[in-house]
Amino acid sequence: MQNIDAVIKILKANYKTFKKPVVTEISEERNPFKVLISCLLSLRTRDEVTGKASERLFNIADKPEELLKLSNKKIESLIYPVSFYKVKAKRIKEICNILINNYASKVPDSLEELLKLKGVGRKTAGITMTYGFNKTVSIPTDSHVHILSNRLGWVKTKAPNETEQELMKIVPKKYWHDLNDLFVAFGQNICLSVSPLCSKCPINKYCPKKGVVNSR
Repeated sequence: MQNIDAVIKILKANYKTFKKPVVTEISEERNPFKVLISCLLSLRTRDEVTGKASERLFNIADKPEELLKLSNKKIESLIYPVSFYKVKAKRIKEICNILINNYASKVPDSLEELLKLKGVGRKTAGITMTYGFNKTVSIPTDSHVHILSNRLGWVKTKAPNETEQELMKIVPKKYWHDLNDLFVAFGQNICLSVSPLCSKCPINKYCPKKGVVNSR
């Protein structure tokens, strides 16, 4: 595990050559509500689709009260073609209603309270805390973080939630805030889920390529 510092340093140096993950771009507004909703839209959806859907939605309504006034059909039309757009439209309205009634229209700034919101899992809650509130309380772990961490041999896990817990044991806390952002960008551009571009990988010498069957 001596390579964590070296890997993070290299990824940070190369990060500027990659397109930022869409939720990271949205988080630059420092608006936890937009981060929460865009993260919900991003589940099982390509970044390009998420970005355009988020833009269409927020151009019409970017506050809980405004979104709640929209019909489910209207929200569906704005966020289509994100995956499970009908379910997500319904979930967004449910969350907006809870935020208005239980949290004075504000997104709660604790992991525990975020996890009480229907449809919000650890990844979404972690992203909202980290990039919406700039509070480092966990390592948001999606498929990119899960896959890369296992390929690097940092963990040996079967699911993202398990990966998150193991990473928090071994990764210095100073890296927690940036890890998701770095790994998502790297996973979208180099360490692809299928046939990673190992020949172009700047951290190739640190990677035992655990579980990699085909690479380029």
